[in-house]
Amino acid sequence: MPLRIMTIFGTRPEAIKVAPIIKAIEEDSQLDNIIVVTGQHREMLDQVTTMFDIVPDHDLNIMSAGQTLNGIVAKVISGVDGILEGEKPDAVLVQGDTSTVMGAAIAAFNQQVPIIHLEAGLRSGNINSPFPEEANRKLTSQISSLHLAPTTTSKFNLTREDVSENDIVVTGNSVIDALLYATNHLEVRFDDPRLEALHRAKTEGRAGRVMLVTAHRRENLGAAMEDIGAAIADLAQRFTDLTIVFPIHKNPKVRSAIAPRVEGLENVLLIEPLAYAHFARALSLADIVLTDSGGVQEEAPSLAKPVLVMRENTERPEAVLAGTVKLIGTHRHRLVDEVSLLLESDEAYRGMANAANPYGDGRAAERTVAAIKWKFFGADRPVDY
Repeated sequence: MPLRIMTIFGTRPEAIKVAPIIKAIEEDSQLDNIIVVTGQHREMLDQVTTMFDIVPDHDLNIMSAGQTLNGIVAKVISGVDGILEGEKPDAVLVQGDTSTVMGAAIAAFNQQVPIIHLEAGLRSGNINSPFPEEANRKLTSQISSLHLAPTTTSKFNLTREDVSENDIVVTGNSVIDALLYATNHLEVRFDDPRLEALHRAKTEGRAGRVMLVTAHRRENLGAAMEDIGAAIADLAQRFTDLTIVFPIHKNPKVRSAIAPRVEGLENVLLIEPLAYAHFARALSLADIVLTDSGGVQEEAPSLAKPVLVMRENTERPEAVLAGTVKLIGTHRHRLVDEVSLLLESDEAYRGMANAANPYGDGRAAERTVAAIKWKFFGADRPVDY
């Protein structure tokens, strides 16, 4: 009998990272897929599942306007509980650190279903930053049976918390699998005519430099987000040959902080959020990436893009140590100074663009399937990434 793996996810970043795993499970005759989406992100989640041709077996569709974190978790636990009762999976696979992950893990644990935690062991060292992700991933680690760590640093974090090495496999990060697939196999055309024109000009060598910006973190809402908007405006006015591409998050608090500060600046392309394949293509066009995202810190180094991170700490220190990522906080003048340094100093730019990427080689899904078969079937243990 094949081992029944229930993969549960609810947000766009989770979908991107579990998609290669789901495809690898589908191709293995010893494993069966049961796919559950919670709908914690709706539209952005559906874009990814469509792109990878993933059809959920169950959809909780929990999203509603203005719901609280506790409301999300309560819906996830209750909804997953019923699905577990009906499907009787042999194991549940969750990815990362969202409220979906923590709620699904608790539901599985309470039914004594083994939990496989993909992207396990990330730690910022501050329980409140990022919030609530740092707590979610630590709670999930406490009740997981198999920890799939993306790096040796993540493995060390787990062993320091008394997780047995016998329950950890270092796989690399599956986001690299997804990114390489998207950039190498998917041909996309941008819906926004300004971005499509930039794409053509960049491809033909007619465009100047491009900076891709993303900002959405809960802890950056308010004054910090306003500083980000002001810094973008400062940079656009200082470097008129620089095109700033900013797919702006749908959160009204993000939009009200950013949009008024860049209004009327022709070299700032404030656009709607991009589907994943389109975002991957936009990332390939960029010369510099300015972000507060966790996933982008992993993706951009794979394409040799310097990444400036608008946070005070990160649960992904490997690229900081490698030199391709730099933490710069959210202060307006610091943002302007750090971006300006990369634009004005070839040496500073090359130092970050040429740094090694520590996050993966595009074979994380392969190692994940091997780790599951090792854990549950007694197959050979895969070699750590």
